[in-house]
Amino acid sequence: MKSNRHAKIIDLITHNIIETQEDLAQRLLDAGYQVTQATISRDIKDLRLMKMPIGDGRQQYVILKPEGENLKEKYTRILRAGFVSTAQAQNIMVIKTVSGMAMAVAAAIDALEWIEVVGCIAGDDTVMCALRSVADYLVVSNKLEKIVTKENG
Repeated sequence: MKSNRHAKIIDLITHNIIETQEDLAQRLLDAGYQVTQATISRDIKDLRLMKMPIGDGRQQYVILKPEGENLKEKYTRILRAGFVSTAQAQNIMVIKTVSGMAMAVAAAIDALEWIEVVGCIAGDDTVMCALRSVADYLVVSNKLEKIVTKENG
């Protein structure tokens, strides 16, 4: 049942603009799948769906596919699209993002596997990034700055 639902989600994301979890839940309901918000949230995580900007301040879910694409460049694009600013609270880096992009930014940072980063927790427009030490804030801040200010990769 889960695999059938996941296949349907992939089909929906591939062939439609799905902007919110509510949009996805309604499309699944229309297709005969009974889902809760918690199920949708788990499916998004399991399928590694990300939100990408589509213009006019809108975003849509896309499938993060490792095959055929340089993942580091994909993560770089996500960071450039979503990053706004950082602040430090001891060994916690607080990253402000474009509304709705925090999950994608957190996933991108986690996927880059920087040794200084223990892990990230995301809300809607804020990421809490646990760093190994207070000094690592400067290291990670510099890495982020290089990515988001570089014009062409």
